[in-house]
This record gives sequence, structure tokens and C-alpha cells, in this order.
Amino acid sequence: MDVEQRLERIYPEMVRWRRHLHRHPELSYQEKETSEFVAGRLEGLGLEVRRNVGGYGVTALLRGGRPGPTVALRADMDALPIQDEKKIDYASQVPGVMHACGHDAHTAQLLGVATILSEIRDSLKGNIRFIFQPAEEISPGGALPMISDRVLEDVDVIYGVHLWSPFPVGYAYCKAGPMMANADEIAIEISGRGGHGGLPHETVDSIVVGSHLVVNLQTVVSRNIDPTVPAVVSIGSFQAGSGFNVIADQCILHGTVRTFDPATREQIRRRIADITEQTCAMHGAKFHWEYKEGYPAVVNDAAETERFFRVGKELYGPERIRTCPQIMAGEDFSYYLERVPGCFVFVGAGAPEQAAPIPHHHPLFDIEELSMKQAARLLIGLSIDFLEEHSRK
Repeated sequence: MDVEQRLERIYPEMVRWRRHLHRHPELSYQEKETSEFVAGRLEGLGLEVRRNVGGYGVTALLRGGRPGPTVALRADMDALPIQDEKKIDYASQVPGVMHACGHDAHTAQLLGVATILSEIRDSLKGNIRFIFQPAEEISPGGALPMISDRVLEDVDVIYGVHLWSPFPVGYAYCKAGPMMANADEIAIEISGRGGHGGLPHETVDSIVVGSHLVVNLQTVVSRNIDPTVPAVVSIGSFQAGSGFNVIADQCILHGTVRTFDPATREQIRRRIADITEQTCAMHGAKFHWEYKEGYPAVVNDAAETERFFRVGKELYGPERIRTCPQIMAGEDFSYYLERVPGCFVFVGAGAPEQAAPIPHHHPLFDIEELSMKQAARLLIGLSIDFLEEHSRK
């Protein structure tokens, strides 16, 4: 039985696993039952399983029939604090929590990969380490604790897949070099002088100051950054005020900065500091601000990205393997790539009949489940190709 036949056989089970996880999501750092679910199935395959790795992480080592290098494959397991609004039988049963980014499917597809590779382990010329990671959605995330717990020990290469609903099912995307952004957070607290809404001349209106600051920060990218360099500054939260006739003495802004290179990141940090200071000074307000560096950019290894294009075209045809545009979302898979070569891949998960796919992190988010089969086939192909190449060397 070849890999394609094994995939067809295991695919219905992957769907059942995914739907079970979708019904029972767990937030970052709370993935206890998900971890048990994963570990139990890996132990059933006769793999060397470690539980509670870097938190609720799980790893499993598959030793091939011959000695050789070790390939690591990673999936994330956590859900998001979003109410599931889908009217389907596998909708989340946990109020206010749902898998709105596809991590349930990432987990299910990697369990499928582990099942198939376990069946053909005697033919493998090296080892496979399966990494099931908690807490990808919240910085600092689960990757660094797992790395500290030695998941990359003796690993020669690492691959990861993100199912991506904006891309159509049946297509896969990757790019050498920076592909996903540095994902940083900013928090700015403006202190004015509150007072009566009818006596504004006696106050320093923090809402007015904050409003000017939001507008002024829009010039950071549009007027300070080279227009050929991708960058984003977005204010996502503006909190102030308690009554219609009360001038607020405090305003709190939260936002995000997305960049691909250290120089642009530092330029934006300095410019935000300058604009915040000068805007507040102009209005007589005080401020306190924090800049928190989040996940670094996902930077794919050139040789492993080339492997993706070669293997992907052999599996799916050249018309379905494409160069990925740079994406401003962040991913802590970047920490693995800082330590070992590898690549992160997007596999299309958007239903073909949808003119405008529902975005990730949306209450109606779902995936086309066939994408799990395609992602699993790609991970198996990349792993076997790497082991075969190094056995020849």
C-alpha cells in the first residue's frame, strides 16, 4: 500500500479527530485535554512519547529502520477566546472559546502523518520527531519553552504547515527568506486632567490627545518608511471615558507593529516614541508607553524552500505550487527556524465555492477539510525526500 492509499484510508479518521477537537477547544496554556488526546494516540502507535513538554506540549520520536538524520514536524494545538457562531454539528461546545485559526486541523493532520509514517517506519532512513505545541496564539508562546525543553535536540531540519483559508484548497505556498512578520505590541497610557464636560477649558482632555495621537501615528508608515518596505502600525484598542458629561483624565491605546527586518522595526519604535512624546507635550498631557517585541519574522531556509517547490510540484503539479506573498501575520514557528534550517508552508484551506472566504480569527471561521489530506501528503513528501537525500550523501 503506497502513501496515497494510506492517506485515503486515514483521512476519515483525521476528519473525526479534527471535529472532536473543534467541539472541545482549549485556550493557550490550558490545553490539558487536547494534550492527553494527542499523547494517547501517539502512544498507541508505539512511539517514544514525552508529555508536558514546555507546558502542555507533546513530542513523539519515530525511529526509522535505518540510522540517519532527524526531521521535526510541528503542529500547534491552542484555540482562541472567540464565540463560535457556526450552525454545524461540530461547533464548539465551550462558551466563548473556538478553534478560529485551524489549529484543530493542524493537530489532526499531524496525527495522520504520524500514523502513516509509523506504518512505513522500517523503510525510513532516519528519524521523525513530532512536535505538538501549545500556546501559539499568545506571545511569548509555546515554542520557546518547548525549545528550552530540548525538542530540537539532534534535529537536522524542521517543517510546519499552516492551513490558510484566504488561499484556495488544492494549492500550496512558500517563500524563501522572510515570509511572515515580526509581530510587536504597543501600549500607550495618556494622562490628562479630567473635569466637567461643560468646562473643557479647565481640563486636559485625554480623549482629544489620544485621538490626535491615533491620527499622527498613521504617518509613521506613510511618511517615514520607504514605500517599498512592508510595514504596519495599527491601533486596535482605544479605551477612555466614563460618562457623557465627563472629560476623561486617562486614555489607553493598544496596537501592533508588523515589520520584516530589524532596521525597520527599530525605526518605527523610535518614531512612535517621538510622536507620542510630542503630541502629548503639545496638549499638556503626560504619558507612559511600552513596546513589547513579539514573535520574530518567519524566515525560511532557501534550500528547504527549494525542496518544497520541487517536492510539491512532483506531488500536485507545478500549477498548484506557488510563491507566497509576504504575510503580516506572526507565528512563533520563527523560533524553530532561528535554530535549525527548515520552512513554513501555507496550504490553501478556502472552500472553492466561497467568493470571499471567512478570515481567520472570525466567529464563523471554518476550513475545507480536504486541505488536511493535502498538507499531510506534503509533510510526508518533504520528510522522506530529506531523509533520502541525506542517505545518498
